[in-house]
Amino acid sequence: MAEKLFDSERKVMEALWREGDMTAGQLAKILKEEIGWNRNTTYTVIKKCVEKGAIQRQEPNFFCKALLTRRQAQRQETSQLIDRMFSGSAEQFFAAFLSDGEFTPEQLDRLRRMIDESEGE
Repeated sequence: MAEKLFDSERKVMEALWREGDMTAGQLAKILKEEIGWNRNTTYTVIKKCVEKGAIQRQEPNFFCKALLTRRQAQRQETSQLIDRMFSGSAEQFFAAFLSDGEFTPEQLDRLRRMIDESEGE
């Protein structure tokens, strides 16, 4: 799995996940419009994502293909958070999440269903 993504790298990945695979030039145009990055900044961040194994560079035209899915990135970030803040205990993480959250009855029902469904997998 790819290394941890920094915020700037996640912005590039978000654009790829949302819009689909595209050239670096297309990515640069989108990120200029969305967050004001110049072309060099975008290319630098894309290259970092390539080095981390999150993006595959293909020719022609510096075509960027996402190798890391949004779900994989979420799992990786969650796992790192749980390791760092809860000594690797998903149970402690979940308990903290529930104790700090103000949930509607509908949200709690959805959480219960997710737990029930995960037990069946």
